[in-house]
Amino acid sequence: MLDLAAELSGWAAEGRDFAVATVVSVGGSAPRPPGAALAVDGAGTAVGSVSGGCVEGAVYDLCVQALQDREPVVERFGYSDEDAFVVGLTCGGVIEVLVTPVTRDAPDRGTYEAALRAAARGEPVALARVVRGPADLLGTAVRAPDEDRPAPAHGTPASLPRERVTAEALATLAAGGTRTVEISEDGSHCPGGLTLFVETRVPPPRMIVFGAIDFASALVRAGKLLGYRVTVCDARPVFATRARFPEADEVVVDWPDRYLRSTQTDPRTVLCVLTHDAKFDVPLLTAALRMPVAYVGAMGSRRTHADREDRLRAAGLGDAELARLRSPIGLDLGARTPEETAMSIAAEIVAIRRGGTGAPLTGSASPIHRPAADRAPARRTTPDTVITTRRSPVRPG
Repeated sequence: MLDLAAELSGWAAEGRDFAVATVVSVGGSAPRPPGAALAVDGAGTAVGSVSGGCVEGAVYDLCVQALQDREPVVERFGYSDEDAFVVGLTCGGVIEVLVTPVTRDAPDRGTYEAALRAAARGEPVALARVVRGPADLLGTAVRAPDEDRPAPAHGTPASLPRERVTAEALATLAAGGTRTVEISEDGSHCPGGLTLFVETRVPPPRMIVFGAIDFASALVRAGKLLGYRVTVCDARPVFATRARFPEADEVVVDWPDRYLRSTQTDPRTVLCVLTHDAKFDVPLLTAALRMPVAYVGAMGSRRTHADREDRLRAAGLGDAELARLRSPIGLDLGARTPEETAMSIAAEIVAIRRGGTGAPLTGSASPIHRPAADRAPARRTTPDTVITTRRSPVRPG
C-alpha cells in the first residue's frame, strides 16, 4: 500500500473514498511479493497491481464491493485445474489479499492518510494491519512512528494491544521490508491471537558511482530505474558536472575515499568504482570493503584486477574483505557499450540483492520467485490442490 503513496495521498487529499487490496501472504510461484497493492477509488479508477494480471479483475471487483459494504475482507486465490484460468494463478502460486476500504467515515482514515503522507514525502514509516483475528479487529491499522497521535485513534477497538502492535511496527521499520507477526490480544507473542501484516516505507537506498566517465552516465540511468538515489563522485571538476549527469540526484566533486568516509551509507548502499585508476581505487576500496554496505564493484580488466588486489593486500586488506569485491564488475553479458555495461552491473546488483545466480532461467531448476528473507513462510500447496476463494472477516479455523 505504501508503494502507492504518491497516488493515494493525492486521493486522500481530494477527499476520495478508495479501497486498497494488499497481498499479505504468498505461496509457491506467486508473481508479486507481500506488500503489492491494487487501489480503486469510488469512480472506478485503479492504480497498482497484486498479481501482474492473473487475478486483477477479481481483486478489482473485491475493492468495488468493499467500498459498498464498508467492511474489510480477506480473500485467497490459488491454483487448481478447474479455476486457474478463471480467477486463479496459472503459475501455480497462492496469494492471500486483504481488502481495506478507506472511506471518509472510516475510523482509521486519519491513520492511513498520515502514513501515506509520510511515505509520499520520503519519510520512514510503517503501517501495521490486522489480517487475522476477531472480526472487530480485522483491518485495524496502526502507524509508526506516531508521535503526533500517542493516544489510540478514535474508533480503535479497545481490545487491540496497541503498544505491542506499535512496537512490532517499529521493529519492522528498523529492519525494512514487510513481515507477518503473530501476537496474542494481551500483547505477548502467541500464535492464535492476532496476525499482523506490517509494511514499511524507507528512503530509497543509495548508489554511489565513483568516476565521471561515459559508463557512469549509463549506470546512473540504470540505478534510477532500480529505485536508487544515485550520486556521482569524481575528484576532477571538469568531468563531474551536472550537465554531464542530469539524471543523477547528486554530483560531487571530491576525492573519492574522502567523500565515502564523510557521507552516509547503510547496509543497502551499493558502491560502483569505475575509475580504474590506482591512486583513486586503492584508498577508496580500502575504505569501502570495510564498510557494511550491500555491494562493492570495481571496473577494470582482469590484469587491472590482479594488480588492484595486490595493492589492496599491501594496504592491509585480508581474504574475507577482498572476497566482498565484485571485480571485474558486472555479469558476463558480452557487454560492449556503456548501456550494455550498465545493464550487466545492474543485473549483478539485483542478483546479489535477491539471491539470484545470474544464470539463464532456461534449463535451470532454480525457482523463479525466491522468497524474501523477511517474508512469512509460504503455505505448502501441491499442484493438484484445489484452493477456492474465501471471503471471511474472521480468523480461519
